[in-house]
Amino acid sequence: MDAIVTMTFWFSSIFIGPIWFLMWFFPRHEITNKIVGDLRISVIPLIVSYGILLAPNIFDILILLGSQMPTPEIVLEMFSKDEMIILAWLHFLVMDTFAGRYVWMRMLAKERPIHVSMPILLVCMMLGPIGLMIGILATPDIEDSISNTH
Repeated sequence: MDAIVTMTFWFSSIFIGPIWFLMWFFPRHEITNKIVGDLRISVIPLIVSYGILLAPNIFDILILLGSQMPTPEIVLEMFSKDEMIILAWLHFLVMDTFAGRYVWMRMLAKERPIHVSMPILLVCMMLGPIGLMIGILATPDIEDSISNTH
């Protein structure tokens, strides 16, 4: 496996550990707010890592997905290469961490106790969309600021 693939995999996989740990066990701590509360620290490095691996593959992906309707066969062909599987993994890490950060912010806004927020955030990390849905359902009456502009 290419060194860049291995490097981006390990960087991103290790990078998320402290972020999730802070959201799970120290959701209201000042350090958590400084790190997780700042997208430049909590998410942008993951996007950069993803971008590094995406760069040599971007044209192939755009041509493959942009020239025809994706089918199960096309998706399987695209993910038949190890590099593309790792790229998908990095995509999961970025999006799950971003979704987890969003749920963490909602939990703080609703003042949910750690015994409520931690399991939901764990599900968010392991099963991204399901954790996101549970997190939204567990924090009713929270309006996103962007929703108020339309």
